[in-house]
Amino acid sequence: MGQRTILCYGDSNTHGTMPMDTLDNMGRFGRTERWPGVLASELGAGFHVIEEGLPGRTTVHPDPVLGVHKNGLAVLPAVLESHAPVDLVVLMLGTNDLKHRFQLPPVEIAESAAQLVLAIRHCDAGPAGQAPEVLLVCPPPVLEAGCLEEIFEGGAGKSRRLAKFYASTAERLGVGFFDAGKVIVSSELDGVHFDAEQHARLGRAIADAVRG
Repeated sequence: MGQRTILCYGDSNTHGTMPMDTLDNMGRFGRTERWPGVLASELGAGFHVIEEGLPGRTTVHPDPVLGVHKNGLAVLPAVLESHAPVDLVVLMLGTNDLKHRFQLPPVEIAESAAQLVLAIRHCDAGPAGQAPEVLLVCPPPVLEAGCLEEIFEGGAGKSRRLAKFYASTAERLGVGFFDAGKVIVSSELDGVHFDAEQHARLGRAIADAVRG
């Protein structure tokens, strides 16, 4: 068997954005520090890990402040085709859907994630023209803190209810599920992003899930 390809499709936490002390301070962890890099290191030479993380990316919503290109569903087919054949998509989106501007309940965020899963399941970007496998990851809860507090106003409580809806979505659609909130926490600095240790933990945990 040749090298297997894993596509990590997500937002700023897949991109590796550092916890922010101001809205202008957009640092990024190094390639080996970001959780997809940790995942690649853990899995070894038999796997090719592609990180496709866009800060601000939502599940299915154009962002009226940050731009229409933040719509994760709109971009996904092109990403899948450009990296085909893809064996597995690790899908972690939904955090940005918690922003106050979108006013979405957790059940609708999970249903939006389902649209991404269905897009993957119905594509031919996997091996031999089949669909890739999917691991749906529920992001950890947000905290409403620091410079992002007002942007995510009301999001903390919603985020704590996301996992049960994501788990139900994964079961209904017959894909893998992983609750990131069981192994990592968001930074207290901005309430949304992960520090380096949390990236390492998540990368190792996703590697275990992929092996399983």
